[in-house]
Amino acid sequence: MNLTSHHKRILTAIILLPLLAGVIYMGDLVQTVIISLLGFLGLWEFYNLFWTGKGRFFLRLTGSLGGSLFLLDSGLGWTDNPVLFLVLFFWITWLLFLAEYSQKKGQAEFRDYLILIGGLSYLPLVLSLLFNLSEIEIILVLAATFASDIGAYYTGAWWGGKKIWPVVSPKKTWAGSVGGLVLCLIVTFAIGWTFGHASWLHYLILGLFLNVAAQLGDFFQSSLKRWNNVKDSGHILPGHGGILDRIDSLLLLLPVYVLYNSIFKIF
Repeated sequence: MNLTSHHKRILTAIILLPLLAGVIYMGDLVQTVIISLLGFLGLWEFYNLFWTGKGRFFLRLTGSLGGSLFLLDSGLGWTDNPVLFLVLFFWITWLLFLAEYSQKKGQAEFRDYLILIGGLSYLPLVLSLLFNLSEIEIILVLAATFASDIGAYYTGAWWGGKKIWPVVSPKKTWAGSVGGLVLCLIVTFAIGWTFGHASWLHYLILGLFLNVAAQLGDFFQSSLKRWNNVKDSGHILPGHGGILDRIDSLLLLLPVYVLYNSIFKIF
């Protein structure tokens, strides 16, 4: 039986959602391992956007392992300060550049090492924020992310209409944007009103901020793919693309939530 992209998308979601619920329920060790694995795969896909084939394999491996070790330390507490891993890999990056520059001055690309550092900031540094959240907060940020994506995807597919930013993302429409916003507001309000301890208005404002962040995070990753002439960041998730295609919205939504909750203490 030939499955359409839509059917693959639904089937993948049906398989992943129970697994995700189990990861949240099972606690620290499993969460840390899964988040670290996502960090590794997401970083690998990020670097593949810039370095195709066998190009810069050692840099890709260095960055992906460095990000994973940072996440493992953040979740398991190997050291008192996990940021030391990022500092260490920052200096490893520049030592690699110095070594290449000293041997192949004409071929050393400073841009490649900036990409290496940029990936560490883009993924593992953000994902490490999950380790400071409660179970209900993790559910909230994931639900808001999924709601923003699902609402935008189906509303845009059904209604179509004028594109928001076709140069960056050719398929995203204003109708989809509104659909994602409405569903994100509903989900954020429902979870916040049930489990939080602030006024209802806070959860509507939070839902608005989270959706805007999710859409901007999606646009950012879309710009990276367009700039590198790539359709999807990967193919590991049938109907969805790569890991990075699924968590791009989360990577801006998550710090926005942490900042909002740090100021207003709504959970």
